[in-house]
Amino acid sequence: MSKETLAKSIRKIPDFPKPGILYYDITPLFKDPWCLQELSYNLFEMYKDKGISKVVGIESRGFIMGPILATRLNAGFIPIRKPGKLPAETYEESYQKEYGEDTIQIHKDAIDENDVILLHDDLLATGGTMKAACELVKRFKPKKIYVNFIIELTELNGRAIFGEDVEVESVLPL
Repeated sequence: MSKETLAKSIRKIPDFPKPGILYYDITPLFKDPWCLQELSYNLFEMYKDKGISKVVGIESRGFIMGPILATRLNAGFIPIRKPGKLPAETYEESYQKEYGEDTIQIHKDAIDENDVILLHDDLLATGGTMKAACELVKRFKPKKIYVNFIIELTELNGRAIFGEDVEVESVLPL
């Protein structure tokens, strides 16, 4: 199966969650076992030699491939969630999205300085959510941070928001 086949499996929904937004629905990738396996394989191949110790997934779609990838990489999984969802002490970061403001949190004991982190989410548009997640992770001063997306909307140039110290990759640049 090719990346083109994966890309064709993505459902595009206009005007969701509000008028003017084109939503890229990745759930068809997950319901097809061959697409799911191919996606898992591609992600693993990208990071198998990077020494990843923890995969950090962003609520909620980062919770799907994040744990799968963590298992394959023999790494831990750390969730980044919306406020009020994590039970222990947290750090938080607020940011602007394409259609409003939001806040995310991570447990204060989630990461240490010896970790090599892979931040994962489903889609890179303008980069606001992942930039906030990256800022949260940088508070822990890990050895290295990698950022990964399933889909990257290249015309929006979201990767430009990240510094040169963060390696950004996507499986499906569209």
